[in-house]
Amino acid sequence: MKVEQFYDKALGHGSYAILSEGEVALVDPGRDPKPYLDFAKAHQAKITKVFETHPHADFTSCHLELHNTIGATIYINPKVGVSYPHEPMEDGDEVKVGSATVRALFTPGHSPDHNSYLLLDEQGKPHSVYTGDSLFVGDVGRPDLREGAGNIQMERSGLARMMYQTMKNVFEPMDDEVIVYPAHGAGSLCGKQMNEDTFSTIGREREQNWAFKIDDEDLFVKSLLEDQPFIPKYFPADVEMNRSGVAGFQESVDAVPRLESGSPLDTGVLIVDTRPQLAFKSGHPQGALNIQQGDKFETWLGSIVGPEERFYLLAENQQEMEDLIRKAAKIGYEKNIVGAMVPDQDQLTVKGELIDLADFSSNPENYFVLDIRNESEFKSEKFFDHAVNIPLHELREKGYQVTTEKPVVVHCAGGYRSAAGYSILSSLMPDQQVFDLSESVKEFAEESTV
Repeated sequence: MKVEQFYDKALGHGSYAILSEGEVALVDPGRDPKPYLDFAKAHQAKITKVFETHPHADFTSCHLELHNTIGATIYINPKVGVSYPHEPMEDGDEVKVGSATVRALFTPGHSPDHNSYLLLDEQGKPHSVYTGDSLFVGDVGRPDLREGAGNIQMERSGLARMMYQTMKNVFEPMDDEVIVYPAHGAGSLCGKQMNEDTFSTIGREREQNWAFKIDDEDLFVKSLLEDQPFIPKYFPADVEMNRSGVAGFQESVDAVPRLESGSPLDTGVLIVDTRPQLAFKSGHPQGALNIQQGDKFETWLGSIVGPEERFYLLAENQQEMEDLIRKAAKIGYEKNIVGAMVPDQDQLTVKGELIDLADFSSNPENYFVLDIRNESEFKSEKFFDHAVNIPLHELREKGYQVTTEKPVVVHCAGGYRSAAGYSILSSLMPDQQVFDLSESVKEFAEESTV
């Protein structure tokens, strides 16, 4: 028996292949089936089963594609209410994978329809548990994503109480040596304080995870509900996409129109310019948003752009354009792309102005400072006493609140988010002088801690 973890750092997503006697079962696969098919081929095996812990909110899954193309059977809790062919797995149900056994464990809390899967080795001994979005390394799944999405919708307080019972009744009694394989790690917005490690053991989590240490249900609920991160715009839509199943990855990527450089862009259609911020400031189309290529492109695309919005995708070169289309497809956004292209110089008509750092440093009171970090970041530490906070994911809707005759300086914590914030505010207020503090914010952050 062999277990392989596939880790997507950009989304903080862990998926798994369980190999036994020429048979492979997957747990919570991502959108692109190729890594899993390559694994099976390398081991002269066949993917026969896909286990879904719940309908994920932060990525789309290839489970239906694997069913349609190679006949893999999908297993999921029947409470999810899926519309694709599947085998229901309820608490205690077991399925063989070669000579190993997968047992379903009902573990609600992140969602009301959540399964974890316990893997028993050839001797029937518990080997590992695939916890989905219930138990993480150092944390547990957030309980606030199903108040308006999914087959069963439930208030966060009720789900938080379910999570307490899951911890006490399902995970607490497990043996220390059982390996914990979660669906997410640090950087994912499905929890608030996940460890950088991508797997753990029950024994280690019992010692270090805060959720094992609280014996009072009311206190557990209070602790779980407070300070959860924001919910990206695309999360509810991805829950529904995963319940119905998405189109094949490669065919959907191939269907995105590739436009010739310089092709005219329809007015009224959003433009997402993914080029580096300095290139963007040197010239970009009117009203374009600068969501840069990078490790968090998928998350910020789905946080700034709504799941029903159509947009043009602009890239620095052809290779990056192809990579970005595939990244958009990981969250189901490839269908929103009206056209993808590398722009030509004639289309880059709007230029940005760089900030005079010396003047800003000497006279910060002469500027309106907009802090676009998350609310929790802003509350824990302010870099400028007179800064106003509008988090980046809310800026397109709340940017009108910036009313000032002073030049506006946008900042985040490191420069990536402020490039997007600068572009949003510039598009909303074309007559307003807007500057991006960019990476220079680090100098001011250091000064604020001295």
